[in-house]
Amino acid sequence: MVSPTKLPLIVFVICSIIIRGVFAEVICEKLPTKLCAFAVASSGKRCVLENYVDRKKLGLKYACETSEVVVESISSHIETDNCVAACGVDRKFVGISSDAFLTPSFVSSLCSDACYQNCPNIVDLYFNLAAGEGVYLPSMCEKQRENPHRSMLAEVTSNGGVNVVAATEGPVAPGVLLTLNNAPAPLPF
Repeated sequence: MVSPTKLPLIVFVICSIIIRGVFAEVICEKLPTKLCAFAVASSGKRCVLENYVDRKKLGLKYACETSEVVVESISSHIETDNCVAACGVDRKFVGISSDAFLTPSFVSSLCSDACYQNCPNIVDLYFNLAAGEGVYLPSMCEKQRENPHRSMLAEVTSNGGVNVVAATEGPVAPGVLLTLNNAPAPLPF
């Protein structure tokens, strides 16, 4: 017979095992590659899809790995298909890069209400990537919402900074640049 003082401990251990099974940990290296991009491990670090050459099969292989990028407010998260579609991202993105800002349709999708208001994981990722490039994402999205017929294109300057250029569907006058507030600020959610 179990003593009354040990019973709570036994119940706790059993519940811990059951809960751990129900709420499984997210470990990047164990995720299928089709779910890797935009996932956040239980440790709070972003998962990243990486590619490598398989010399035996002479082909390109993909693997999910844990990055060193820590997300402060999200953990154990696999991004939904709805957010991937709403934000204009692709689960086949390799690495973590701000290159997507160079695609006009991406900025429009990222700044859309469907993404910006409902997908905090993707917005957080690109908020930090934009900040790393010297761009304040909320200001860029505000400019996008003010004039939805324009797209934002990031232009890397010779000193490594980024200018955000307003481009219409037609030709753009040389030197038309938007000035963005680069001061750090809290996320919009």
